Amino acid sequence: MIDKDIIDHYDSGVELNRLNVGTSQLERVRTQEIILRYLRKTPSRVLDVGAGPGFYSFWLSDLGHEVHLVDPVLKHAEYARVYAAESHKKIFSITVGEAQHLEYDSEYFDIVLMLGPLYHLTEKDARLRALSEARRVLSKGGVLFCVAVSRYASMLDGYFRNLISDPRFIEIMNRDLQDGQHRNNTENLDYWTTAYLHKPHELKDEVTESGLRLEDMFAIDSFGWLIPNFQERWHDKDYRDLLLHAIRAVEKDTSLMGMSAHIIGVATKR
Repeated sequence: MIDKDIIDHYDSGVELNRLNVGTSQLERVRTQEIILRYLRKTPSRVLDVGAGPGFYSFWLSDLGHEVHLVDPVLKHAEYARVYAAESHKKIFSITVGEAQHLEYDSEYFDIVLMLGPLYHLTEKDARLRALSEARRVLSKGGVLFCVAVSRYASMLDGYFRNLISDPRFIEIMNRDLQDGQHRNNTENLDYWTTAYLHKPHELKDEVTESGLRLEDMFAIDSFGWLIPNFQERWHDKDYRDLLLHAIRAVEKDTSLMGMSAHIIGVATKR
């Protein structure tokens, strides 16, 4: 059962347009390009678990794939249904549900996206159950994309945006560094919500322990999310192209991976 404070956080609407603003634009572009490297056929059957309001679901549907969306937040599912109706975009199913209990047939999907669930499951057993469910619903040779948030994300963000001026944030940051358990006991939405922050090797270990074969891991945002005046520079095409080129060059460098806010694992079912 997902924590109530996580539901409350997303009920505030913070996710509805997040991928179109600020440094999340880098996260979006990089996530899309990594997914596209592994899409072998069209149409593929895609399950987007923890899909939020459905950005990646609608994007993949537009590319011709059969997409099923599931998210634990009712507001997200309702938003996706309204958007699908108003835009006349096709999503095969939109369901309220959780990553640990997927109500789908075994070996049905070619692709499973878990771009959010793992960092909102704070106990390892729960994350392993979610990964095992992804494995169950994947066809043989199917691909899982799973994202973790870095153990060091709050520390880097705290110093970059001077969130450390608030002693309450320092407490949050210190616990993140100690055990990865992120808890926001304040009213400030900038401090996020209940989560688990992975060290890169933990994501690798959990994917492997679930019985999946880890093919690769990539830093999604790498150092890019810490660039000053990001919005202005992102709109400069030459600068943006150079930034993406640099991030691709170091995307698998293990010595830099923890610097990335988001880390994506790509795994297959044997």
